Amino acid sequence: MDNYKKAYIAGGCFWGMEDLFRVRPGIKDTEVGYIGGENDHPTYQNHPGHAEGIEITYNPNETSFKELLDFFFRMHDPTTVDRQGNDRGSSYRSAIFYQNEEEKREAEAMIAIVNESGKWPNEVVTTLEPWSTFWSAEDYHQDYLVKNPNGYTCHFVRSEESFLKNVPPSL
Repeated sequence: MDNYKKAYIAGGCFWGMEDLFRVRPGIKDTEVGYIGGENDHPTYQNHPGHAEGIEITYNPNETSFKELLDFFFRMHDPTTVDRQGNDRGSSYRSAIFYQNEEEKREAEAMIAIVNESGKWPNEVVTTLEPWSTFWSAEDYHQDYLVKNPNGYTCHFVRSEESFLKNVPPSL
């Protein structure tokens, strides 16, 4: 897995995000956890400031960070502050945790593309936050919707149409 990269995003309950990303082309692994908060070793009961996020391990020869973000903006509502579906609070914020300036630029460009598309009635409120330690969630959260196929999720593909279809590859 030396050639693989990792991406870190949050957009509501981590169960639904993981379930949709796990089957995407180029995705080699997903893990749910906590990122961007105040304490070390957070738990579901104690994760102040942390978002419920996912760590995506992907093959950059099969998919790109930009393509991951494109899907991210099509599978959750990035226009609601601290909310996805019935889930409310900063744990459920829409966030991209960039690891370097290139990822930050790509995320900024993607947000501009999404806003300009008019596909969402409101502006994107997704935060761009520098990467911090990703803490794996408890085992019972990992692959939750595989283990519990009728479990709760507020995530679904809202648009099959890529935001990138009319965008030059250089962006």
